[in-house]
Amino acid sequence: MSKIKKIEDIESWQRARNVVNSIYKITKTDSFSKDYSLKDQILRAVISIPSNIAEGFSRHSNKEFIQFLFIAKSSAAEVQTQLYLAMDQKYITQSQFDNIYGELEIISKQISKFITYLRTQ
Repeated sequence: MSKIKKIEDIESWQRARNVVNSIYKITKTDSFSKDYSLKDQILRAVISIPSNIAEGFSRHSNKEFIQFLFIAKSSAAEVQTQLYLAMDQKYITQSQFDNIYGELEIISKQISKFITYLRTQ
């Protein structure tokens, strides 16, 4: 693994940032934007992913970083569940669901691998 010097070097953070942008885009649609509780919850959860990666990175301690990575991973699972709810309400299409859900799967796996790596350091 190459040396990470800044948060922008972490691929899972980069991907999470892109997912945040995707969620913002879909929650601006007419029907989704009116469901204030689901919109607020999914935005809070998705924002939590890159935010916790960044906060953990800033701690300069593997133990604390791992703790924040677990929170980010949990937030990714929360967003996945909320995507199901959004699809059930027909706020998003199957294609939108598949794309964002798949990206969250990749992020989650990257975070898990990062946790494993940090535990060995």
